[in-house]
Amino acid sequence: MNSIPNIPQANLSYLSSTTSQPFVGKLIRPPSQTMPIAMSPSPPPTRPRILFLGDGIQYSPDIYKRLQSHFDFVHPTKDDRHRPAFLHHLREGTWGDFQAIMRPSWHSGGEMGKWDEELIGLLPHGVRVSASAGAGYDWVDVGCLADHGILYCNGASASTEAVGDMALYYIISVFRQTTASLLAARSLSRSQFYAAHHNLPAVSRNPRSHTLGIVGLGNIGMCTARKAYAAFGMKIVYHDILRKSPELEASVGATFYTSVDEMLPHTDCLLLATPSDFSGRPFLTADVIALLPRGARFVNVARGSLVDEEALADALESGHLSAAGLDVHAAEPSVSERLARMPNVTMTCHTGGGTVETRVGFEQLAMENVERVLRGEEPVSAVNAHLMGRQQAGSVYGDGTTHGTNGTG
Repeated sequence: MNSIPNIPQANLSYLSSTTSQPFVGKLIRPPSQTMPIAMSPSPPPTRPRILFLGDGIQYSPDIYKRLQSHFDFVHPTKDDRHRPAFLHHLREGTWGDFQAIMRPSWHSGGEMGKWDEELIGLLPHGVRVSASAGAGYDWVDVGCLADHGILYCNGASASTEAVGDMALYYIISVFRQTTASLLAARSLSRSQFYAAHHNLPAVSRNPRSHTLGIVGLGNIGMCTARKAYAAFGMKIVYHDILRKSPELEASVGATFYTSVDEMLPHTDCLLLATPSDFSGRPFLTADVIALLPRGARFVNVARGSLVDEEALADALESGHLSAAGLDVHAAEPSVSERLARMPNVTMTCHTGGGTVETRVGFEQLAMENVERVLRGEEPVSAVNAHLMGRQQAGSVYGDGTTHGTNGTG
């Protein structure tokens, strides 16, 4: 991975004479002046400082160079980013006053763990924005950040296409029982091959004309709805805290439900595409599963903490659910042993958003969000602006107004 370019040297031009000729000779006092005036240079203007967490910029060095021309960066080492050391340095003010926090890569920079009151309360009072790679933000208390006047910006839009593609893969897998067929083929067993070949068609269905119920029609939810509607002609129903415009609903033939409980009985395949909150409370419980029709399918491309995995395993064993697809897991990097043994469960290793295009977008969004806020402009993907008071949000943006969030997903 490329290292971070060196921070430019401070501009010392203010120490130079303002004339083209060097000063030579004595100081001549004006007649009316009895004492010489001691002339000292004015201090240079203070540049905003950014706390850079994680590895260096890999894909967008030109954007990083642009930021370096306007802002100073402090880059803690990996050892200093582990929680005990990180909290110590914040208490001691090792990195001075900084106005922004930037984590452009999802695979580094999170060594300190949860961003909770213990950590957030130690940040300098002047911090205005924290921008990170990643779509989910269950690891950071965005409400606590808002209480401290700090915007949190995620990288949701960067991973939208990749996660939408993976969701479509999972929709196919739960309707067509592809994992059972894959395992039989890889077993190298003739009997298992013939068993899959003869038996799986009796429990497989075409997705076309079935109903996809989506919890969270944000960036990723809407992208998946478009793909499922266009590719399979699926019927789309959804629940979200904010209803989409009639035009967006019509573009995918979507029907809005004001409550999840009302939507679930009409759902053939339930897709979770909503953020998990900081509490980590599960959404999919035994009570929620009971509202789905018998034989329904379940796909999770959001967060593993949204699912009671024991309740999910019970529903699959009883036949109330016919299949499940899980890109995310409750105790990553561990996965449920019960679910892993089931041939009607497709699993991947939280790679739904794992593409080069996503990484490029994460980098660019993190830098752009920080740059825009420090320049007094509205960020691209703030998720907690609605939790901040009008006066706070206005002071952060620099324009005296409040702005909406980036939505779910």
